Amino acid sequence: MELGLKDLRVLVTAGAAGIGRETARAFAEEGARVHVCDVDEDALEELAESDPGLTRSICDVADRGAVDRLFADALGALGGLDVLINNAGIAGPTAYVDEIDPLDWDRTVQVCLTGQFNCARLAVPHLKQSANPSIVNLSSAAGKFGFGLRSPYAAAKWGVVGFTKSLAIELGPFGIRCNAILPGLVAGDRIQRVFEGKARARNVTAKEIEAHALAMNSMRTFVTARQMADQMLFLASERGRTISGQAISIDGDTQSLM
Repeated sequence: MELGLKDLRVLVTAGAAGIGRETARAFAEEGARVHVCDVDEDALEELAESDPGLTRSICDVADRGAVDRLFADALGALGGLDVLINNAGIAGPTAYVDEIDPLDWDRTVQVCLTGQFNCARLAVPHLKQSANPSIVNLSSAAGKFGFGLRSPYAAAKWGVVGFTKSLAIELGPFGIRCNAILPGLVAGDRIQRVFEGKARARNVTAKEIEAHALAMNSMRTFVTARQMADQMLFLASERGRTISGQAISIDGDTQSLM
């Protein structure tokens, strides 16, 4: 399927690894021009070796000064902006709410939710000048279910859904569409660390936690980073032009989280 993404100008946050890297590569494969940022300097250096066509910046999206510098870099490299992929996020603590360090709560919300605001507010003036503008915000299945022992993460990801819907209402008159992606169990080290943290808190094995999580999924499967990227490509294409304000689950029909 020809998606018509050639020369689209794309900014992907947390783009040096995982879902972000796969998304950046997928856009580049379609001929888009892509700038990525990440907090991990080593990962950015590795990306410079493996994907020299991607321009890059170091940036913590929770730091507004760093986001200002990111946009100066990205706009300089791309000459404008058509797509913002708000991918940056952290897992946050795995603990009962009365055991969570308030600083860990603050950091989780600052990165997962406020970081999206920090980027969107700077992106919008440039998206208004685009012929095919869109924003994709990364939420989670935790943005529609309760998620025991993960309250900071769940609160932030529910917030992303509300932020997305509000942006869609505000920006629709300018032709800018905004959607949220809600992955379920994404294959990789991060979900394994979550399983391990929950296993410790509940005094069971990580394998038991994983088995229960998969049992709550109709397809009994993990989602891949490439599957996430494919959905974002479609949403950014002309074929997704009337899709906005949606919280789109890519999770194998997850019924609940534990």
